[in-house]
Amino acid sequence: MASANVRIGQQALAVLDVALRVPCIFIIDAIFNSYYQPATGWAGAAGNVLIRLLGVLAASVVLVLSQKSLFKFYTLLLAVLLGAAAVLMNYYATSHVDFYSAYYEAALGFQLLPRSGPTLWLGVAVVQLVFGTGYIVLLNVRSVLAALVILDIMLPLWGLVMELPVDVRQLVAVASGLVLALNTAACLVLKLKWFYYSCRYVYLLVRHMYRIYGVQLLVEDTWKRIRFPDVLRVFWLTRMTAQAAILVYVVKTARHGGGEQTYLTWDVFWDLVSNLIISGCDSTLTVLGMSAVISSIAHYLGLSILAFIGSTEEEDKRLGFVAPVLFFILALQTGLSGLKPEVRLMRLSRNMCLLLTAILHFIHGMTDPVLMSLSASQVSSFRRHFPVLLVSGCLFALPVLLCYVLWHRYILSTWLFAVTAFCVELCLKVIVSLTVYVLFMVDGFYSVLWEKLDDYVYYVRSTGNVIEFIFGVIMFGNGAYTMVFESGSKIRACMMCLHAYFNIYLQAKNGWKTFINRRTAVKKINSLPEIKGAQLREIEDVCAICYQEFTTSARITLCHHYFHALCLRKWLYIQDTCPMCHQKVYIDEDSRDRAAFSNNNGFAAPGDNMDGFAEPRGPEAADAAGPNPDNELLEDNDSIEYDEEEWGTQNGTTPIEEDYINDDTDSSGD
Repeated sequence: MASANVRIGQQALAVLDVALRVPCIFIIDAIFNSYYQPATGWAGAAGNVLIRLLGVLAASVVLVLSQKSLFKFYTLLLAVLLGAAAVLMNYYATSHVDFYSAYYEAALGFQLLPRSGPTLWLGVAVVQLVFGTGYIVLLNVRSVLAALVILDIMLPLWGLVMELPVDVRQLVAVASGLVLALNTAACLVLKLKWFYYSCRYVYLLVRHMYRIYGVQLLVEDTWKRIRFPDVLRVFWLTRMTAQAAILVYVVKTARHGGGEQTYLTWDVFWDLVSNLIISGCDSTLTVLGMSAVISSIAHYLGLSILAFIGSTEEEDKRLGFVAPVLFFILALQTGLSGLKPEVRLMRLSRNMCLLLTAILHFIHGMTDPVLMSLSASQVSSFRRHFPVLLVSGCLFALPVLLCYVLWHRYILSTWLFAVTAFCVELCLKVIVSLTVYVLFMVDGFYSVLWEKLDDYVYYVRSTGNVIEFIFGVIMFGNGAYTMVFESGSKIRACMMCLHAYFNIYLQAKNGWKTFINRRTAVKKINSLPEIKGAQLREIEDVCAICYQEFTTSARITLCHHYFHALCLRKWLYIQDTCPMCHQKVYIDEDSRDRAAFSNNNGFAAPGDNMDGFAEPRGPEAADAAGPNPDNELLEDNDSIEYDEEEWGTQNGTTPIEEDYINDDTDSSGD
């Protein structure tokens, strides 16, 4: 129970911390969006710029304050506001309120204050007493001075009770306000020591983090500490809610004044939504706020899909980061906040279509490993396969539906061409994934090893990668055309460079590397002897990699270990040594006569002359002629591992020397 209360308290403090930082964003946004009227002369222009910079600087400093300092700042600010409210109420009451006249009526026609003079006096006195008490508590004023503060606040009301002249009452109210202002200034001056040490502490902390961790970690720590995404999210939602309330009130008032029905029709509702969307991205801060909202939606969407398909990969939870970053980059690339309202809505809808295709691509990246895992592990449960297949089907149907809708509403343009290319590419990826899934599932129905499976998977994935590479080149050309003839910008040029590097150059490099590694592995496999038929049946052994029996053929290494060709080829993608004894699998012809001989169980098939392997000569022939205690220890070498130098020493030969390429294969090429 205590831990639950502590957790609730921490959550409440976090909510309050976010809520207190939101006004700073509103102030910065108001300063940036305020109308700037050029002043006559350099002095006026410099003054306007200086005031704006000071406002932004002050709001930014409050925004990045620590939680304790933030609460302290708002405590002092609330105390100042309470004092100002008490002073304004005293001045208004002494100047405009007559306790013994007719009743006071507000602007809307409602009787706000009672007619009775003593009742009104008591009401104002209670309000002033509340203001004064709050002022004293927040500023932590001492008892004697606190009584004087309360007396100072209540003094103008005594002038009303004594029915002093209006001029005298106003003079008393002004004097009371000056005394309260001096007391407030004195209290704030006493707090300057705390302010100085707080600023010094923040400066030393920032300098220390900058020197130790660098700028990137400093920015990341500040980003997390002030909960900046939550602040932006609350700012955007609050701004949209306020604007929606104002728009609905204005529309209803206008329709009521025109004699129309006050309920909202579909056309009016769509106009309201359009205006809200347009105003929701009219500045850089509002675009950031919309990005934060998109981040939250994408995050929970990704978690829902992961839970639905049964994936637990942490890397797949980055959708809440990828989606807002892409949206913000698209907004900067197209200059979204600086466009006219009618153009801004169209551009935003186009950016959303591009964002949707990117999210679908990311979701495919989440489902593809799960699909391959289920097919390769031969899970037979329909309940495990159905969610992934359903998501894959949706990933194929949604791009088709999106292209159908867009091509019926818009004419061909560079934007529509880009969206269509992304949709076709996604459909191709889904087809490749489902094809590989079907191949693995077919392989799971048979107990015999399907040695051609790896080749078929490689051909399918390679075809998909080649087509994807072609689409990348086409999209680069489309972007170049857009930048040259439509809307060129520095951000678009940077994005094109990144696209050319990651989606064209690296993809081509990795694909070529996979091809070379595969060709090298096949060359090594083909250089090894293959045994079939009677010799294969006499082995009576299993593959040391997959632990399955040999049915059609087997490859034998220089060290007389038997493997399936497919299994050994996959092993050679990773390293160039035997899985059993770590000898070199592929060596030159001149070095083959120095290789040691053994098999998986220390057994050589009868009549196996090992074509391509030289018979032992010299000392090795003498060892073969008679038993040798030293060599008897090496008869079964399944659990003994030697490096090259030790192996050569044990067999009386020199270490095997070979120049080979270390094949670090891309996993996508399997």
